[in-house]
Amino acid sequence: MTQGAMLNEWYPVALFSQLSKSAYKTALMGEPIEVSIAADGNAKVTSHTGRELPVRVRYGHVWSSLGAPQKELFAIPEADQPGRRFVDVGVVRVRCSPLRAVENFLDIAHFPFVHTDILGAEPHTEVQNYKVEIRDVEDEVWATQVKFYQPQAAKSASGGITTEYMYRVPAPTCSVLYKTCPPRPSEWDVITLFVQPLAEDLCDVWPWMALFDDDTSMTDLIHFQQTIFLQDRSILENQIPRLLPLDPGMEIPTRADLTSVAYRRWLKRHNYTYGAQLVAQ
Repeated sequence: MTQGAMLNEWYPVALFSQLSKSAYKTALMGEPIEVSIAADGNAKVTSHTGRELPVRVRYGHVWSSLGAPQKELFAIPEADQPGRRFVDVGVVRVRCSPLRAVENFLDIAHFPFVHTDILGAEPHTEVQNYKVEIRDVEDEVWATQVKFYQPQAAKSASGGITTEYMYRVPAPTCSVLYKTCPPRPSEWDVITLFVQPLAEDLCDVWPWMALFDDDTSMTDLIHFQQTIFLQDRSILENQIPRLLPLDPGMEIPTRADLTSVAYRRWLKRHNYTYGAQLVAQ
């Protein structure tokens, strides 16, 4: 499938802190690219033909595009909030559609079964009613008033709590999660999933966090989040079909899937179909 409307979007391609003058070779939507530090200290991204690609450095990552983005990279205001710790979790390669990776991040119902005794546990398996909308002004998918009992909602949590979530999809391969912050109940922890589409059925996933947690070591914060996502990877790599179905008749949604339904509808609205399966096969 062609890159289509997704050609002009921003994508994460590297951690800025890990760059050097030696080129880091990777790919974006099937095209080989190289990421490096230029002589002036800024990040540089080039295509396999030597063409310089647009670059932004934000949220600890280097972002680029094969096309000509018509809007700036989405904002995360918490990234500028004093007192937060910013955690570059690293990268995990997953053999699945980049859109599948985002949809899995939005799935609430799998917590007790995939992240047992961490993000969920039986018998607390019911997904309570929550609100989902496509916000036309921001052109984003939002899910709010999401509540779920979690034995260990975060590394900073000392016991089980009912955690409140908000999910936000500001770009086709990115999602931002706001969840209860155990040390500061009046604030939100921010956990993001930035997905780099290497191909339609292969992606690099770059989680990033902005937290209020002065006690947990950086190593433990990274390990906790990597543990969560590695549990997800085994599920993602065994999903059939590997591409994300956008035909409403291909999979039967439940109440817990409202965010997924809105996300797929939003993808179709914008013709964001790289990594999608449009018709049943």
